[in-house]
Amino acid sequence: MQPKQVRIVEVGPRDGLQNEVAVSLQAKVNLVDQLSQAGLHYIETGAFVSPKWVPQMAESAAVFDQIKRSTGITYAALTPNLKGYEAAMVAKADEVAIFGAASEAFTQKNINCSIAESLERFAPVVQQAKADGIRVRGYVSCVVGCPYQGDVAPSEVARVAKALLDMGCYEISLGDTIGVGTANSVNAMLDAVMAVIPTEQLAVHFHDTYGQALTNIYVALQRGIAVVDSAVAGLGGCPYAAGASGNVATEDVVYLLNGLGIQHGVDLNALAKTGWQICAELGKPVSSKVGLALQANCLKTNP
Repeated sequence: MQPKQVRIVEVGPRDGLQNEVAVSLQAKVNLVDQLSQAGLHYIETGAFVSPKWVPQMAESAAVFDQIKRSTGITYAALTPNLKGYEAAMVAKADEVAIFGAASEAFTQKNINCSIAESLERFAPVVQQAKADGIRVRGYVSCVVGCPYQGDVAPSEVARVAKALLDMGCYEISLGDTIGVGTANSVNAMLDAVMAVIPTEQLAVHFHDTYGQALTNIYVALQRGIAVVDSAVAGLGGCPYAAGASGNVATEDVVYLLNGLGIQHGVDLNALAKTGWQICAELGKPVSSKVGLALQANCLKTNP
């Protein structure tokens, strides 16, 4: 059953910017502040990872320090290990996230270990977060396809998602990392996952490589999933998946939700302007079709 309200998890400042050219610290701070002003209540603000591997996230501590925090907004951080978690706590992140993958090939290629070993690495993070009263969100990458092994079995997605849930993650975000999902493959994956995880603890995270992200989100909505990850202006991609385009654009998701009569609390015009500004900083066009349409209309009325 379609939900009456959806929580949008804005991943642009982290998952988006980490796969774009570097922008200034001030641009990152402005982006987070503008997203909060546009009505986003959950913003993935940064990542505490090795600057050697993800230099775009090297200033995450400074971003957390300089943003104008608003009551009722969750400012979250990605933390792959205990060192990253400790840095996130110093920066006063409200929540943290860990990330696994449903593909053995993807896991081996990217972090040189098995899925089981990768999950073991997260256990200390979750244990410490529990002790500190900090909520942990879990990501599962490659839930439909993998750039190295091809199709991913829905049973594997369910197994990894359940392992993260059992470990202590309050919510599991299912990520189509290379954007190959279709309505049928997503439904098959959700059949397996929803058999072992309650609907209210699931989120979806689609990339739009083949233009199917909104269709796949619609599929998830019709199955009762009420949390959607997206990135303003369609920022990002996957550095490990050649040709994978950005996350589904938050503007496009908001327009879809508006059309379905689903509440979300986001000001579409303010959001679109935020997308225009960060793309100007990046020197790239807006990837959001809704953002582009609103920009064209704005230029028409304000030549």
